[in-house]
Amino acid sequence: MIRRVILRSRNVLTPQGIRAASIHIRDGAIDRVAEFDGASDDVYDFGELTLMPGVVDSHVHVNEPGRTEWEGFETATHAAAAGGVTTIVDMPLNSIPATTSVSALEAKVHALHGKCRVDVALWGGAVPGNVDQLRPMLDAGARGFKCFLVDSGVPEFGCLDAAEVEAALNALRGTGAPLLVHAELPEHIHAPAGDARSYASYLASRPAQAEDDAIALVFALARKTGTHAHIVHLSSANGLEAIRLARKTGVPFTAETTPHYLYFDAEGVPDAATEFKCAPPIREHANREELWRGVEEGLFNAIVSDHSPCTPELKRMQEGDIARAWGGIASLQLSLSIVWTEAKRRKIAFEKIAALMTTGPATLAGLGHRKGKLAPGCDADIIAFDPNARFVVKTEHVQHRHKVTPYAGETLAGVVKATYVRGQKVWEDGRHLGNAIGEWIQR
Repeated sequence: MIRRVILRSRNVLTPQGIRAASIHIRDGAIDRVAEFDGASDDVYDFGELTLMPGVVDSHVHVNEPGRTEWEGFETATHAAAAGGVTTIVDMPLNSIPATTSVSALEAKVHALHGKCRVDVALWGGAVPGNVDQLRPMLDAGARGFKCFLVDSGVPEFGCLDAAEVEAALNALRGTGAPLLVHAELPEHIHAPAGDARSYASYLASRPAQAEDDAIALVFALARKTGTHAHIVHLSSANGLEAIRLARKTGVPFTAETTPHYLYFDAEGVPDAATEFKCAPPIREHANREELWRGVEEGLFNAIVSDHSPCTPELKRMQEGDIARAWGGIASLQLSLSIVWTEAKRRKIAFEKIAALMTTGPATLAGLGHRKGKLAPGCDADIIAFDPNARFVVKTEHVQHRHKVTPYAGETLAGVVKATYVRGQKVWEDGRHLGNAIGEWIQR
């Protein structure tokens, strides 16, 4: 049976800008974006709310199979739907097995089946000894590959040296698939000295130079091989110069940053507050301001959550042991509002932020033909967003498996009022609707 739905608003974020429009949906896809039609029984009128593409978060650690006590597809996609995220791309770690072979990819596909509120795509992993698995994994549905230049934090996902990164880039040449790189070099990293509860000690243990030198290395290898290399969760603003150079010279080299690097600064992180620990670390205020200048300059191609939860015990919150706590911040549900809060304060246009959280990550993951824009033929992944509303983050409203978040108590701008995945409403006014309709996006 053909399903037809029409959504309309005075503020629809189209590829041409925000305007009054009606979105005509047929069988889960956008049929056309038309003029603001008159009211009728089959039209859902959202008034002045902004209708925009669903957020595409291309950096999510779901941790299933193997570590569902950390998160899992059910809770992760519940949180995603609540935050207006209609597609996630899951990282190859910290699941067990890590997604570093075709069989491991198939195990993850099996694990997600029937659990997801939103659509899911998968990154593969590049680790020592699996370069011959990269192309078969692409054929099996991986969107690209993630690697580390430093210890990943889990034993089943080893890090690559420069020669192995080059080999992975050569293996991917001509495929269009990116190699995503956690860019820190181990020779500059050391154990935190002194008080294990001191954030300053942790920050000093992972200096900007570790990231800067890694970015320079990856840029050189992208230039040498001609294969797309992408820096994940860029925190050091010094790395922006490599992106500028790539734009000038045509080197296939891009970068993303995250909400926590754009919202917090090191000066504001209390000692013993392990919920703020991540790697690379949240850096100084001046660095954060430079990252925002990079956003305004258009240097990033995506802003994504790097949602990396764990159990409260691994966060060592009772001891306040930053040195030994798991490094990762959970923000999948809150990302759009976090980034919009800071962008609005800085008078940055909503359209710019939306593009970095929809079109940009969709394109990175090779999903731009289906996701990330309101255009004919694309999936009808749409959210109704109130950019003027404000709310206080309360842990009881957090949909992640665990409620540990550095954003607790923060007042954020922008509220997701409704979320549609392929034309079906899955979230409205604080409650989930319908069944787990999310699908694995293989192509």
